[in-house]
Amino acid sequence: MTPKILIFSVLLIFVPVSIAAHYLEWNSLLVFALTALAILPLAGWMGTATEEIAVVVGPTLGGLLNATFGNAAELIIAIVALREGLVNIVKASLTGSILGNLLLVLGLSMLLGGLRYKEQVFQPTIARVNASAMNLAVIALLMPAAVNFTSPGIEEPLMQKISAAVAIVLILVYGLTLLFSMKTHSYLYDVGVAETAETALAEGAHEPHKPNLALWVGVLLTATVFVAIESEQLVGTLEEATAKLGLTELFTGVILLPIIGSAAENAAAVFVAIKNKMDLSVSVAMGSSLQIALFVAPVLVLAGVVLGQPMDLNFNPFELVAVAVAVLITNSISADGQSNWLEGILLLATYAILAIAFFFHPVIEGIG
Repeated sequence: MTPKILIFSVLLIFVPVSIAAHYLEWNSLLVFALTALAILPLAGWMGTATEEIAVVVGPTLGGLLNATFGNAAELIIAIVALREGLVNIVKASLTGSILGNLLLVLGLSMLLGGLRYKEQVFQPTIARVNASAMNLAVIALLMPAAVNFTSPGIEEPLMQKISAAVAIVLILVYGLTLLFSMKTHSYLYDVGVAETAETALAEGAHEPHKPNLALWVGVLLTATVFVAIESEQLVGTLEEATAKLGLTELFTGVILLPIIGSAAENAAAVFVAIKNKMDLSVSVAMGSSLQIALFVAPVLVLAGVVLGQPMDLNFNPFELVAVAVAVLITNSISADGQSNWLEGILLLATYAILAIAFFFHPVIEGIG
C-alpha cells in the first residue's frame, strides 16, 4: 500500500463521523470542519480511481476521463451551493480555484522543488499553450463585466444570454484543447505519462499492474456519491460556520472552498515537483486552472439555467483584477520553461497579498 493510499484510507474516518455529527445536530462550526476533512480523502479517492481506470482504458479515453473528473469535487460543491442560491460564493470559488492553482500550488511546487534542485525544467511549449488559453479565459470573464460597466441598467436576462453564449464558446475551446493534448499534439504531453509511471515505480510499484476496472469504477461512483452527500452538509453549515469565524462570503469562496475541494490534487502536484517532475507538476496546476475557467465555470452557467438559479459571468471587478494578476505573473514566470525556489516565493507572495486583500475586502451589497 502506497503512502498516498494509506493517508486517504485513514482520513476516511471523518466521513461517518461528519455524517453522525450532522444528524446529531452538533455545533455548526464543528460539523463544517468535520465535513471539510471528510471531503479531502473522498476527492483523493476520486482522483486515484480516475488514474487507475485510465491505465485500463488507454491514454485517449483515460485523458478524457481525467479531464472530466479532474475537478469533480469542486464542481459538485459548486452545484450544491448554486442550487441553494449561493451564487456569489460559487463565483468566488471559481476565482479562488484559478488563483489557488496558478499561485499557491505552482508556487509551492517551484519552492519545494527548487530547494532540492537548483533549477528545474519543464516543457515551455505546453506552458505557452496553457498561458494563451488562460489569456482567453481572462478575456471571457472580462467581457460580461465590461458590457455591464459600459451599459448602465442592463437587464439581467440579457446578461444571462451573453454569459450563456460565452459559456458555449469556452466549452468548445476546452474540447479543442483536449483534442490538441490527446490527439494532434499528444507527443508534447507524453513526458507527463512517462513521469506518472516513474512516480508509481518510486512509490513501490516494481512492475506494471493491471488495475481491476470494476473495483475502481465502484470506488469512483461511491466516492462521488459521498462527495455529493458531504457537499450538502458543507453548504448547509457554510454561512453559519463562516459567520462564527468572522469570514465574508467573498473570502470563503475565494480561499476556503477551493482548498477543501482540491487539496488532494494540489498535494500531488507538489509531491511530483519535489521528485524533480516539474513537467507533470506544471501540467497539473495550469491544466486544472484551465479546466475551471474553460469547462467548470461555463457548465455552472448552463446548470444555473436548469436549476432555476441563474448565474452569469459578470464577476466582482476585484475578482477579475486578481485573476488577471495571477495569469500575468504565472505567464511571466513559466515562459522560459525553467523554475527555481525564488520564483516559487514570488507566486506564493502574490497569493498571500491577494488573500489578505480578500480577507479585508469590505462587504458591498450588489457587487459580485
